[in-house]
Amino acid sequence: MEYAVVQSDFSSIVIEPSKGYGRVGWGELWAARELFYFLAWRDLKTRYAQTAIGAGWALLQPLLSTLMFTVVFSYVVKVPSDGVPYPLFAFAALLPWALFARSLERSTLSVVTEGSLIKKVYFPRLIIPITATVINLVDFAVGLLLLLGMMLWYQIVPQWTLVFLPLFVGGAVVTALSVSLWLSALNVQYRDVASIVPLVTQLWMFASPVLYPASLVPASMRGYYGMNPMAGVIEGFRWALLGKAAPDWGMVAVSLGVVTILLGGGVLFFRRVERTFADVI
Repeated sequence: MEYAVVQSDFSSIVIEPSKGYGRVGWGELWAARELFYFLAWRDLKTRYAQTAIGAGWALLQPLLSTLMFTVVFSYVVKVPSDGVPYPLFAFAALLPWALFARSLERSTLSVVTEGSLIKKVYFPRLIIPITATVINLVDFAVGLLLLLGMMLWYQIVPQWTLVFLPLFVGGAVVTALSVSLWLSALNVQYRDVASIVPLVTQLWMFASPVLYPASLVPASMRGYYGMNPMAGVIEGFRWALLGKAAPDWGMVAVSLGVVTILLGGGVLFFRRVERTFADVI
């Protein structure tokens, strides 16, 4: 059930069902920030425990993918890269894409994974997918250092557009969170959801401008193309970091609008169904 916590004058705590369909409970989320820190720290410690290269796994996958995509799409297929060396062009897109994909896959599983905790104690359930999403910024930061090293190797100096980089990194995080709010809640009822997410993520990557520039999409279709939220995020990320030609701002605006709708609907849907989590898991 959905609850609100009320503290009386007698230092006792009363837990009552909250009222209203759209109540988000920002105050509860803020009050539970220490739980967020605990879950994030626990996940970080266990993620790379007893691994040989530790956080190097955060780099290995995008590096190998960049190598393979460079051979296939640059040397064989001859895909243009907007004047940027293709390895840098691809890695600059794979980095925010990996942030999105990892966040989506882990957040989708997060509610079921924390089932034992959910059944024992009340806390704002929203904190679970939020933590599973935000924690991937650590891997992203490691990869960003490598990307800066690649820019140094190719002698590409960041421009004033770098100030917009946090906006597009936040866009990748919010996109992953907005989708995972829907999927993590649905996964409680239908475990098939977790099985299909890796396939959807793989197909989604090829529908996003990761391996090719969005400029290959006909101008008349870019508004529709922007309905893929990651299209605007990836194009904006490349522009902010590499200083290449500005993205189609109309496409970016459509992407941000779609993310806003997905996030608002996801929060309301998650809050609506979270009251049944303890009974179903």
